Amino acid sequence: MVLAIGVLLCVAGLVLLLNVGGAGDLVIRHVTSQSLGELAPGFAASRHGFQTYAALVIAIGVFAVGLGVAGWSALIGTGLMVLGVIAFVVASAIAIAGEVTTYRALKRQ
Repeated sequence: MVLAIGVLLCVAGLVLLLNVGGAGDLVIRHVTSQSLGELAPGFAASRHGFQTYAALVIAIGVFAVGLGVAGWSALIGTGLMVLGVIAFVVASAIAIAGEVTTYRALKRQ
């Protein structure tokens, strides 16, 4: 079950990252570019920000795939889990920096 969830997350993240069928544009237009109460749209409303968050979804999916695969191949499963964690940390750092930059830019206006 964990393997299936991981594969679904990877596929969903890739669809959003590659904007298959305009899915990424649709989510940006109808979800991430909308205000959340008093909060203005943030980093995820930009193309680069949205791709960063899609990469986070893929990283979580890779970790879950690794967890699922670890049952029959510990080496491959562990490798995928480590890769997923590293990708998650890097994408999180990029997202945090982007959110801070976006917030500061909006605050100056």
